[in-house]
Amino acid sequence: MKIFELCKLAEVGAGTAKQIELREASAEPFALFNVEGGLHLTEDTCTHAFASLSQGEIQGRLVFCPLHGGAFDVTTGQPCEPPCMLPIKRYRVWVEGETVMSDLTELPES
Repeated sequence: MKIFELCKLAEVGAGTAKQIELREASAEPFALFNVEGGLHLTEDTCTHAFASLSQGEIQGRLVFCPLHGGAFDVTTGQPCEPPCMLPIKRYRVWVEGETVMSDLTELPES
């Protein structure tokens, strides 16, 4: 299983998100969120429309899609506000030293 270095922990401050591109792993970008004291890695593309969630507004555990205003709970991947109906994928993420890492193992829906 391949392990990827996503970024330095300092690059994603509390209450923010960062778009992560791993061309060797996926053509689609990922979104790394630092919310409520934890890191959460999700797919970056909204399941309702093709908008970047890492560019959306973050309120607590929710990220609001910048295109139509739907929202997802980044800790569970579940949609919370219409028009979003389908969950976003979440991936395993951890910190080693000062570096955020992932093996892109998809986490089960919760």
